[in-house]
Amino acid sequence: MADQDNRFAGLLAGGTVRGLDGGSAVERRPWELAPGLAPQTPTPPPAASSAGWNRQAMHEIRGRVHRRLLERLNLSNLESSDRSVAAAVIQQVVHELLAEEKTPLNLREREELVGQVLDEIFGLGPLEPLLKDSEISDILVNTHARVFVERKGKLELSDVRFQDDRHLRQILDRIVAAVGRRIDESSPMVDARLADGSRINAVIPPLAIDGPHLSIRKFNRDALSGLDLLRNGTLTDAMLRVLEAVVRARLNIVISGGTGAGKTTLLNIISSFIPADERVVTIENAAELQLQQPHVVRLETRPCNSEGLGEVTQRHLLVNALRMRPDRIIVGEVRGSEAIDMLQAMNTGHAGSINTLHANSPRDAISRLETMAMMSDLNIPERALRQQIASAVDVIIQISRLQDGTRKVTSISEVIGMEGDVVTMQEIFTYEQQSVNQSGQVVGRFVTTGIRPSFTDKLKANGIELPASLFATAPTSAEW
Repeated sequence: MADQDNRFAGLLAGGTVRGLDGGSAVERRPWELAPGLAPQTPTPPPAASSAGWNRQAMHEIRGRVHRRLLERLNLSNLESSDRSVAAAVIQQVVHELLAEEKTPLNLREREELVGQVLDEIFGLGPLEPLLKDSEISDILVNTHARVFVERKGKLELSDVRFQDDRHLRQILDRIVAAVGRRIDESSPMVDARLADGSRINAVIPPLAIDGPHLSIRKFNRDALSGLDLLRNGTLTDAMLRVLEAVVRARLNIVISGGTGAGKTTLLNIISSFIPADERVVTIENAAELQLQQPHVVRLETRPCNSEGLGEVTQRHLLVNALRMRPDRIIVGEVRGSEAIDMLQAMNTGHAGSINTLHANSPRDAISRLETMAMMSDLNIPERALRQQIASAVDVIIQISRLQDGTRKVTSISEVIGMEGDVVTMQEIFTYEQQSVNQSGQVVGRFVTTGIRPSFTDKLKANGIELPASLFATAPTSAEW
């Protein structure tokens, strides 16, 4: 019992205070409460079903318990105390407060409430269960009342909600403060990442009209492999063998696709084919890559401070990376004027570079590269710029998220040169969508075009030979 009292030392202090709910006085000690910290309890919408009533009751109880808990805790000491000790203290106090509640709760409901209160104190509140769910890849908060999640490529409305917009703002402030950023009316947008690597984007009023919005792209702790792509039907064995060969032969690769198509995941997987004895420098806006090689230098951009100073862009990092003796440079996503520096790096001794960009097709990827390179204001003639692209890029991989949520590598194309003022390409593999079945699943097949790519000579020069049967004109897989 003495040990238990010692754990409370510093977290609670002596005295008597009456509960906020107007109930009878309870013996407890003076506490410190930061002004405005306790979230207000909203009036939940009426619910017709018993399940809805239970959720409403649980929200009301959690709000009362949370307010009273904040009164009983010495918050200044709580932040500096050991988390395991503080969590044990909080659990005990919450159980005491729940015992004072008139609403009967079973053991499961009590434990659930304790977990929710701990999430409010130490974590990200209602978002914690979603962050722990391995099946969820995206969390989309559309104001406090509607939280959508993506499971297996499909969006669905979850039963998670915040108490009000003020509660959501508190969680947003906690997220951005942890990465040294701020979000307020003078800086109403923020793009950052959580401690686990998940990428977050938040927008608040006045830019977001209906209230705060938050998007979280979860970081996949379990790195996928090529076998996972085969199991998921993302590509075929022949396609995977070709991709492994072009990476090992140090061909320059561009991965294009739409938002959420799986570009970064595919880049992570094919980067595993890079030999372990090569020095790799990665450049990203928000660090997401999970390279397994022992010699990797990870660089991340930095936004400007409140005075508009100190910004470090991808272009700055790319120029600096050229001085770091890289064997390969990997740009997480090309989105601006850094495209011209990347093309020059590919053309000046840094073969084997890989990057991603947003585009709807391989042809669009070429056009986007050209457009982004023009943003550098170097006034390069169009033909000279296209020659740079044709010389620098060897392979374009197109990945798409289909209407049923599945991801497919829909095209692998080779850039072969210039004809007049046009960059010419030839497709090696493609995915043909045939129909959508009654359950809403896309039916299609992967097909080879029968063209043997010209880069096979480069592969052979690097000691890699692929059988001609990989490029035979025939479906490369059964229907998927």
